[in-house]
Amino acid sequence: MNKPFIEDEHFKGENYTQNRLAKGEYEHCTFTNCNFSNGNLTNSSFLECEFIDCNLSNSNITASSFNEVLFKDCKLLGLRFDQCNDFLLSFTFEDCALNLASFYQLKLKKIWFKKCILEEVDFVEADLTEALFDDCNLKHAIFENTLLEKADFRTSHSFSIDPENNRIKKAKFSKENIVGLLETYDIMIN
Repeated sequence: MNKPFIEDEHFKGENYTQNRLAKGEYEHCTFTNCNFSNGNLTNSSFLECEFIDCNLSNSNITASSFNEVLFKDCKLLGLRFDQCNDFLLSFTFEDCALNLASFYQLKLKKIWFKKCILEEVDFVEADLTEALFDDCNLKHAIFENTLLEKADFRTSHSFSIDPENNRIKKAKFSKENIVGLLETYDIMIN
């Protein structure tokens, strides 16, 4: 059964908490102020789409594809991005809340997080080479065996990254947030 192809549509103020968004292939579509909370987006494809001021918290995104997707001013609590189709997976996050989301083992080179709340996010074994974390709160985010080479954390805060359990070669940090690299050593910095 072929999935419908939807192109250049604008979805505004829709509530998909009870009735799901039609399973399909969405290209160049914009979703504004839509509620997908606890909804079902499984097996859907989103190519060059934008989600603006949407709530996707705890939605099921298993086997969904996100290619060049922008999430702006969205609530994405508890999303399991690690269950998405990882082929050509790429997205950008601006002013989003992603607490408790999982990016476990995903290859997300050059991903951008701008002004995001990333508390307790799972980045275990992810490839975040050249990732940008611009003014992000990374409190209790989990970095373990994570590839962070050339990643930029200069304007972010509240992270704890163990340099011995992560690859951080040429990653960028500021003097103000370097304490996040030393926390594992239980030393005092004044």
